Amino acid sequence: MGRRPEDRRILYYFLVLSYFCLPDCLFTLELSLCAGNLQLESKRKDFASSGCRKLYFDTHAFVCLLEENGFTTQQAEIIVSALVKIMEANMDLVYKDMVTKMQQEITLQQVMSQIANVKKDMIILEKSEFSALRSENEKIKLELHRLKQQVTDEVVKVRTDTKLDFSLEKSRVKELFSLNERKLLEIKTEMVSLHAQQDRAITQTDRKIDTEVAGLKTMLESHKLDNIKYLAGSIFTCLTVALGFYRLWI
Repeated sequence: MGRRPEDRRILYYFLVLSYFCLPDCLFTLELSLCAGNLQLESKRKDFASSGCRKLYFDTHAFVCLLEENGFTTQQAEIIVSALVKIMEANMDLVYKDMVTKMQQEITLQQVMSQIANVKKDMIILEKSEFSALRSENEKIKLELHRLKQQVTDEVVKVRTDTKLDFSLEKSRVKELFSLNERKLLEIKTEMVSLHAQQDRAITQTDRKIDTEVAGLKTMLESHKLDNIKYLAGSIFTCLTVALGFYRLWI
């Protein structure tokens, strides 16, 4: 069946009204929500329980407008009733995604309760495990201090032993040097005494040689005088014998 002109006109006005009026209502609703009005759900429940409706436009004026444009009173009321139902359905969909102030407060209380529990757990952890960690840290610090003191004592001991060994070695080297100097001095003294003894022996030998040479010279002189005396005696004897023979021959 074809639609009647009145039905087409009703559908046309219905679509135009849905296109222009519904976004304005939703925009107004979004502005009210952004302003912090989170009590729509409770109001909706109050209206539903009391049997009242919240109208977002002037239904009587809209009915009159439709009647002026050729609609009957029944048709205008049906259109307005349909628009109101559509807007209520859209508002119900919007309400499902919203949170009431009471629910927000409950959620905030739950979050604050969880934060308090976390703080309590943190305090317990700080008193138990953090105390254990602090005590362990103190033990480690004491152990490190003890090890540091022990290492320092060992270093001081090693330095002292090294200095003592160095001093002893230095003293031993000095003693060896002094001993070597004494030995060298003794050797020099012995060499000087040997040289003196050699000089004395050489001097004595020279003196003995000189004495022997002088004695030999004296002996040679005495033998020479003896030989001269012997020769003189021999010559005198020969002359005497010759004279004797000469006298005998004469």
